[in-house]
Amino acid sequence: MRIKTAFLCLLFFLAPLAMANSQAQPDDQPEIMVLFKTTAGDFKVRLYNGTPIHRDNFVRLVEEHYYDSLLFHRVVRDFMVQAGDPESRNAERFSPLGNGGPGYTLPAEFNTEKYFHRRGALCAARKTDQANPDRRSSGSQFYIVTGQQYRSFQLHGLEDELNEGQRQKTFNRLWAMYADSVMSMELRNDEDGKYALRKSVAAMADSVIALEGPIKFGKAQMDAYMNVGGTPNLDGDYTVFGQVTEGMKTIDKIERVMVDMNDRPLKDIRIISAQIITE
Repeated sequence: MRIKTAFLCLLFFLAPLAMANSQAQPDDQPEIMVLFKTTAGDFKVRLYNGTPIHRDNFVRLVEEHYYDSLLFHRVVRDFMVQAGDPESRNAERFSPLGNGGPGYTLPAEFNTEKYFHRRGALCAARKTDQANPDRRSSGSQFYIVTGQQYRSFQLHGLEDELNEGQRQKTFNRLWAMYADSVMSMELRNDEDGKYALRKSVAAMADSVIALEGPIKFGKAQMDAYMNVGGTPNLDGDYTVFGQVTEGMKTIDKIERVMVDMNDRPLKDIRIISAQIITE
């Protein structure tokens, strides 16, 4: 592989992330608050101005009453509660949920130094990396973090795991770009060619990791995960665009309900209404 080709592939790989980060700049608007009334109680969330694409989309959906009558369709203890699937509005018991949406996705807006998966974080759900390599967010589905508390040695060990996992995911995403070449080599039984390509892609993956820098929790993250709790393994993979400011007892109540094999509550927990409010 020529160096020029590898460099162009590297730029192509980094472009979506660079674009998302460039769009996620804070503005001078007052932060928007949303009040959710549910059959389990009420809670309030603050939307971050530093994630304007997600903020504006969420506001529009709230103003359109999109979330009214939707279920919390997925609940995982010590992890999160999830809602926002329009197919849950009239869902029958035991029907599979989690694939619905408004028909579009949103570009990722990552800023892990400021917005991370602490307890109470409002985050955008999305499809898996394999189906969604750019980590684009669902247009409507969101989850609220409950998580758990960590000790410092656990967080440092998690940093090592995340860095190794990120390197492997980066390699896999770059390798997938050469699927046709790999298939051609396999048809020719060209093991030497595959070995050379693998070395080249591994070097490209190392370059991407070097440009992005290693995953390392900042002081604010460490303090929050040790003293408040959360799900640090999701940082940098899912967009965090708000925070619960009141009503975590409601979220905890939802988290503790009995669920079926698909993590859907056995007794429906429904959003009665969502509305923009002023503090």
